[in-house]
Amino acid sequence: MRQKAVRLALVGGVVFLALLLLLATCGGNPESQGNKDAVPVKRVMPSAGPVTRLTVPPQYATDRGWEIIGSSPEVAVSHATGRLAYLERLNGNRYRLRTVDTATGRLGWQGQAWRPPDPLHYPRLATVTAGDRQYFVTWSYGKVGDGLTPASTFVSLDVYDVTDGARQRVEVPWSGAPDVDTNGPEIVISDGKANSTLVDPVTGTVSELSADELKYPKGCPACKQLTEVYGQTAAGLLVGGAREFWVRGGWFSRNVAPRGADPGSGVVTSVAGERVLAKWALGKKAKRVATHELWTVHDTLTGKPLVSVECHRPAIKPGRYPQAVLSPSGDHLIAGNLAFDLAGGRGHCFEEEDGSSHLALASVTDDGIAYGAENARDASEALSGGGLPVAVDFANWTTERLSRNARLPGLETTGVGVFRWTDRQERTRLIGYPRTD
Repeated sequence: MRQKAVRLALVGGVVFLALLLLLATCGGNPESQGNKDAVPVKRVMPSAGPVTRLTVPPQYATDRGWEIIGSSPEVAVSHATGRLAYLERLNGNRYRLRTVDTATGRLGWQGQAWRPPDPLHYPRLATVTAGDRQYFVTWSYGKVGDGLTPASTFVSLDVYDVTDGARQRVEVPWSGAPDVDTNGPEIVISDGKANSTLVDPVTGTVSELSADELKYPKGCPACKQLTEVYGQTAAGLLVGGAREFWVRGGWFSRNVAPRGADPGSGVVTSVAGERVLAKWALGKKAKRVATHELWTVHDTLTGKPLVSVECHRPAIKPGRYPQAVLSPSGDHLIAGNLAFDLAGGRGHCFEEEDGSSHLALASVTDDGIAYGAENARDASEALSGGGLPVAVDFANWTTERLSRNARLPGLETTGVGVFRWTDRQERTRLIGYPRTD
């Protein structure tokens, strides 16, 4: 009888331990659920110091910070909250959006795993601001079909509230590779020409706009040539032609041309937040009209020119223009070899006397320090370690050479520079180093 009681007690103890293990597996931190098939993600708190110490500009401390292993090539950031979003790849070609507090390195909310229509490639990722609300948006283009019927192609967007991760999915039927812009209060999907679809990130409402609804300015034949939708602004849709550009139902570039420019020559080259960078021909009476162009940053709400700078006209028109990048506060803007101090009303073109330029700027901070590389083709190559790394001080437009193997911050927020690199296992790593000051 005593042996039977002992056996029952042992069995009961085993069952109790099994129940505890089951509860531990099913409960716990919601951030840890469903991670069994995830790419390893490693977080290092600021007090512990990062696993990897890169060579970086002296403005950042490498003895502390945080590190994430297995990030997507693209990230998105909300400067208002200091939250950064990245995608992790799971088994079965599924993906999940995760967030991290850049100031502390603590992991935040995470989305549910999903399989995009183009599962072999990471979905794209960006931030969109609508009024006082911000969203992280991922999108992918692909098709569905069972192989027996014609497949339909569509753009699949997942829109997440930055604060709590609340998600809504929007699927837009689409034919051909899409251009997606998230600079304005609405997400704009276009065909790279005059047709576009607008997606409201707050409600998920989808509305289509055809070429005949763009409200072309009167007396502008060039507006109807090579027409392209660039994105949405607070004032309306930003559209441009072979020359000249306008906001649908709003301002017209000819009426807001910067001083010294040919009013009918404006061309949009890039949009960043509430700023648009445009290229203008100089006025016919200008001394350098044959050799130089005028680059101007405009306010997207009014079209008002904010800062202009002259640069040599390139011998060969580039296949694409450099993407403009704003500092977190919006006081500084860079694009290729151009730098603008918007708060101070100054600009600078980094080029040699013969007009040659070897500088590609990639990121800029609120204190007016930009990072880039000489002899790099573009910002992407500079951030990948190509060229000769440099730091540019907006106070006096001086360029300082950094260590030859220095990595450059892809962005800075909450006083933390975020660096990206690829290890020997082809995993993308994100490292956050705090500023030294």
